[in-house]
Amino acid sequence: MYRTHTCGELIISNKGEKVTLAGWVQRLREFGGMTFIDLRDRYGITQLVFNMEADADLCMQARKLGREFVIQVTGTVAERSNKNPKMPTGDIEIIAENITVLNSSDIPPFTIEENSDGGDELRMKYRYLDLRRQNVRSNIILRHRMAQEVRKYLDGEGFIEVETPVLIKSTPEGARDFVVPSRLHHGEFYALPQSPQTFKQLLMVAGFDKYFQIVKCFRDEDLRADRQPEFTQIDCEMSFIHQDDILNTFEGLARHLFRQIKGITFSDSFPRMPYDEAMSRYGTDKPDIRFGMCITEMTRKVQGRSFPLFDSAEYVGAICAAGCGAYTRKQLDELTEYVKRPQIGAKGLVYVRIEADGTAKSSVDKFYPPDVLKSFAVITGAGAGDLILMIAGERNHTLNALGELRLEMGKRMGLRDPSVYAPLWVVDFPLLEWDEETKRFYAKHHPFTAPKPEDLEYMISDPGRVHANAYDLVINGTEIGGGSIRIHDGDIQSLMFKTLGFTEEEARHQFGFLLNAFRFGAPPHGGIAFGFDRWAAILGGSDTIRDFIAFPKNNQARDVMIDTPSTIKKEQLDELGIAIKWIENQ
Repeated sequence: MYRTHTCGELIISNKGEKVTLAGWVQRLREFGGMTFIDLRDRYGITQLVFNMEADADLCMQARKLGREFVIQVTGTVAERSNKNPKMPTGDIEIIAENITVLNSSDIPPFTIEENSDGGDELRMKYRYLDLRRQNVRSNIILRHRMAQEVRKYLDGEGFIEVETPVLIKSTPEGARDFVVPSRLHHGEFYALPQSPQTFKQLLMVAGFDKYFQIVKCFRDEDLRADRQPEFTQIDCEMSFIHQDDILNTFEGLARHLFRQIKGITFSDSFPRMPYDEAMSRYGTDKPDIRFGMCITEMTRKVQGRSFPLFDSAEYVGAICAAGCGAYTRKQLDELTEYVKRPQIGAKGLVYVRIEADGTAKSSVDKFYPPDVLKSFAVITGAGAGDLILMIAGERNHTLNALGELRLEMGKRMGLRDPSVYAPLWVVDFPLLEWDEETKRFYAKHHPFTAPKPEDLEYMISDPGRVHANAYDLVINGTEIGGGSIRIHDGDIQSLMFKTLGFTEEEARHQFGFLLNAFRFGAPPHGGIAFGFDRWAAILGGSDTIRDFIAFPKNNQARDVMIDTPSTIKKEQLDELGIAIKWIENQ
């Protein structure tokens, strides 16, 4: 062994022991005849001391070391005179007696400290160096602990971990697939799985009544902070269950992770909120319920006063920002520009201030007399010193805009406390979504989600009315996971495909293996998939999942460290029977 101890374990009780450490030189400091080196490994940092009077040659050897040199040091543990309470090893230091340079290092492109001077792109290029930083390494260790706790809990609940294939059949319903050409079968392609959905259903048909897997998934879609082209799911399925069985089991998993990773317990059951309520009160199907400021519909109350924006609107909604009545015109203009951004797309923003004496001032005073404006305060629950913010337009679009405005105001008002966790289940989603551009229905979740039995009669006559046996776990405004009770009846599955516009031939071509399996006694079953990376980010207090992935892609889906995606040789393309068609301006 190159070491007797790690750089994170020596304490005052080790005083007087001769030890050998190995690691990286993080920092070197010279003070007169003394030289100090902070030696770092995965476990921590230990200070080494070299004294010119005691051993000049050794001290000079130490001064020739550079940052990130890999060294081995033998010495004696001594008590530090200037202790550092912020370090676990801060009570001791090593009086060095011997150094061996195991490897030298070029000067690193950024400082490998908690507060690095390297930008995101530079640190991603040298990710193997970035991972040496304690705060980055702790994220990966948190992810490891989560994986162990997930397995521990699910094993205790009788789940079996089963691996499913990575090279599968392309099913383009949903996000774009990443496809893989076959050398053995020219002109044919595999796809990388967007999820193991059909395989876990087949495992239920096979009689494995409790399955899980911590599994890589792949989606070729536009990226944002909480998305990567490859990501990890905690994928789970159960047989002979109802929706409540799923929710109770995986609420238990959530509670277990919060308790083991964060030391947090929840005394009450997670609330359950219907999708329609989430949309009407919060403007989103993943509401942040750490604070109120819910949306109030104002449509009938504001129309008929000759204000064109409101009179022509399908929907008018409002939120009440408590204590914000003193917002300046500049602040209100900033909010107006915020909601008019292309990502939100509101036409404008109307405000009503409730003054200290109860009077109301508004940007639409000339259309609404004082008594009417005061009635708005009653409807929205606004009091003295509060600010009412109103948006109008098409209903769903306006609710979305109000939802974004609510989150922005919550952020500005300090209501989105990262130390507070507010989980809930959103249930009773629509089964289908209508797309105006293609003039057809799409599955809200996926084509295997079971409709509510009481809504089956509308599958042909009024598909938009059908609700799903589907549910999402939401924490602090982030969807952590989602799932559904599955269709296990072949006739209902065929009806679902028909409603989605599949011909019988297309359904057979893409999903014939599943439809065939249903002919052999498929049990009632359902499941859920959690975004493992998202959950790690939530528990780690970060806004981006990239912080919790060892080797992530950037926001252009590139790995700048290994420079991929990249071209491949013509010989490889010829072997695969592929010719590249170059598209201009792309």
